[in-house]
Amino acid sequence: MSVLICGSMAYDTIMVFHDRFKNHILPEQVHILNVSFLVPDLRREYGGCAGNIAYNLKLLGGEPLIMAAVGKDFQPYSQWLAYCGLSHEFIRVLDDSFTAQAYITTDLDDNQITAFHPGAMSFSHLSQVPGNRGIKLGIVSPDGKQGMVEHARQFHAAGIPFIFDPGQGMPMFNGDELLEFVELADWVTLNDYESKLMEERTGLGLEKLAKKVKALIVTKGGEGSFIHTEGGIVEIPSAKPKAVTDPTGCGDAYRAGLLHGLAEGLGWETTGRIASLLGAIKVETAGTQNHGFSLNEFKERYRENFGHGF
Repeated sequence: MSVLICGSMAYDTIMVFHDRFKNHILPEQVHILNVSFLVPDLRREYGGCAGNIAYNLKLLGGEPLIMAAVGKDFQPYSQWLAYCGLSHEFIRVLDDSFTAQAYITTDLDDNQITAFHPGAMSFSHLSQVPGNRGIKLGIVSPDGKQGMVEHARQFHAAGIPFIFDPGQGMPMFNGDELLEFVELADWVTLNDYESKLMEERTGLGLEKLAKKVKALIVTKGGEGSFIHTEGGIVEIPSAKPKAVTDPTGCGDAYRAGLLHGLAEGLGWETTGRIASLLGAIKVETAGTQNHGFSLNEFKERYRENFGHGF
């Protein structure tokens, strides 16, 4: 089944601060904030929500199609996608822009401070969800604001079920705009912080929001995740990583697991556990697209974590 992943493609510059932000940021002085963090560790990685989700879904044997806008510096990333067997069909290259760039600093508590240059991503609305490509499932993940709005409307108009994943794009939208996404989408996925922001901006609690979609998924890191469905709340335990190396991209991996379960018609108990395990595997490796496994290896780790197969 072809899955269309709408979202950002970016280069991630990831830095590690060998201390804790809280030791250097004075809450009573944030109005005159002027801080500098020494970051001995630095990597440049392929990233962006759409790229990360597609990479993880491909590992599970899926057929992801990426729809994104990128810039004149995209060639190295393009070569990486080809190596991974990922299609370029719906990736638009803009010669007068740079590919989006994220500059991420992580401290010893796994807190992150990110600066993001959108570049070509701001023109993602130039691409349209195709109605004649056999796409059966989609996701609207963080992207240019206009692109997110139009792609959600296009999925809905084409009758293609999709996940709304606002992620770090949520601050761009007011309550009415967020409610429109919820009304159009089939599923909504949020982390704990985003769920509270969604409630605040829409004026609706999670219970009422969940009634507007087939399922509302809320992830809570090491506490697992909770899937609000018509039949009640499905509690998903967190999978155990072998090491905690880098949290960047964990949420994208989780969302790839959701897409896999939906594409395969699996129940929420299984889908949530696949997503949880995929996120845990990602945490073990630095970077968002450097981990790997065979499907048999993944199934064995699933059994080890949850006591049964799928």
